[in-house]
Amino acid sequence: MAIDECKDLESGQRNGVEDLEAPLMKQQCMKVVESEDEYYGSEFGDGSSIAMVLLSTCVAVCGSFIFGTCVGFSAPTQSAIREDLALSLAQYSTFGSILTIGAMFGAVTSGRIADFIGRKWAMRMSVCFCVAGWLAIYFARGAMTLDIGRLFSGYGIGVMSYVVPIFIAEIAPKELRGGLTTLNQLLIVTGSSVTFLLGSIISWRALALTGLLPCITLLSGLFFVPESPRWLAKVGRQKEFKDALRTLRGKNADISIEAAEIEDYIAALETLPKGSLLDLFQSKYIRAVIIGVGLMVFQQCVGINGVGFYVSQTFVEAGLSSGKLGTVAYAVVQVPITVVGAVLMDRSGRKPLITISAMGTFLGCFFIATGFLFKSYGLFLEWVPILAVGGVLTYISAFSIGFGGVPWVIMSEIFPINVKGAAGSLVVLINWAGAWLISYTYNFMMSWSTFGTYYIYAAFCILTVFFVAKVVPETKGKTLEEIQACINSKHETLE
Repeated sequence: MAIDECKDLESGQRNGVEDLEAPLMKQQCMKVVESEDEYYGSEFGDGSSIAMVLLSTCVAVCGSFIFGTCVGFSAPTQSAIREDLALSLAQYSTFGSILTIGAMFGAVTSGRIADFIGRKWAMRMSVCFCVAGWLAIYFARGAMTLDIGRLFSGYGIGVMSYVVPIFIAEIAPKELRGGLTTLNQLLIVTGSSVTFLLGSIISWRALALTGLLPCITLLSGLFFVPESPRWLAKVGRQKEFKDALRTLRGKNADISIEAAEIEDYIAALETLPKGSLLDLFQSKYIRAVIIGVGLMVFQQCVGINGVGFYVSQTFVEAGLSSGKLGTVAYAVVQVPITVVGAVLMDRSGRKPLITISAMGTFLGCFFIATGFLFKSYGLFLEWVPILAVGGVLTYISAFSIGFGGVPWVIMSEIFPINVKGAAGSLVVLINWAGAWLISYTYNFMMSWSTFGTYYIYAAFCILTVFFVAKVVPETKGKTLEEIQACINSKHETLE
């Protein structure tokens, strides 16, 4: 069971398409890895080892923070960049959405890069792309340079989205792995929120320069932390493998048992067969594919990347003199709600959490749409900004508590091991494609109809509720075999 569930995290036998599964792991790594305790981790040897694991994690999650700063940059800067560089709506929409194109290419190559040059050098390489991206944005005098910078940043965070959670999972002992791995998602949200806050008080060029700070911190910190011992073992560097493991567990710790388990585990992974994309269309897998693809489609079609990328302009459209106050509120809400969602994940179950989340995003979209409808017909104009700000805050709170993370967790649980790599490739490709589509079309849809845009998003929220109720099984507390039996049974109604 342990080998099965983590095969696609540890296997070095990847190809270009299968590496698309990489971002899938950033949200689910804790869920997948925790069940492999017999293969991962032992007790701490001494207090110094705790400090080294914590230091290594703190350095790594600077990459997660970088991810958040890149994602959050376009929201508070839209009006200023369009005014300073005289960008059209189409040009800024391209700038905002091209990040996801770069991230898709980063995801394609991340697995091979991390397996070939190691986790630390992969992080260094991705940071260099982000630095180049930020500098290109800072010095930009037109749309082309902006887009190149955004594309570079996207590629960097695409690689980072795989390497950071994998590195943390590979260095952490089982006693701390769950808590440390959740820091990845928390720092992504924190980076986005900090960028929202800073963007409300400094210029967009200055904001681009602040994006260099976590990059410098990560590059500097990597000199003081060891390489992943599991990667070292995988590539046959035995002495360095044991030295790194001893550094992480403490100089007085007995690492022989853990070292032997890691070596046996890696050897066993090599014997496992791989599935292909075509295998997914067999009748025994089709229900799982419908669940996985459906969740990814609905996650994007409720409009999260449109709302998040251009929230400041949305507030201006609602009649606020400036989008800064609403953007600050948006930033402040994200972090604590994400923490609450992580706590509730295993307590309330997957289906209730994503259902409540979808209903909350529906309410948020309905409030926003109604506010814009009032504005279009000149009714209750004093309520329009209240409905818009309240709707956006309701929306992001509801999305963060379940919609953001639960689909990724379910992805890690519904696919059999022999097709998990191919399935991860498919659903992540669909997710990134959806992210690009929504972020690119959002401004055009708002030009067409402000209230119509959000009523469409609200309709997808309702469809999500029905989809989850009728198609998605509850996976909490079930083994993978039980989940497979539930999905494949023709006579059992999915919970």
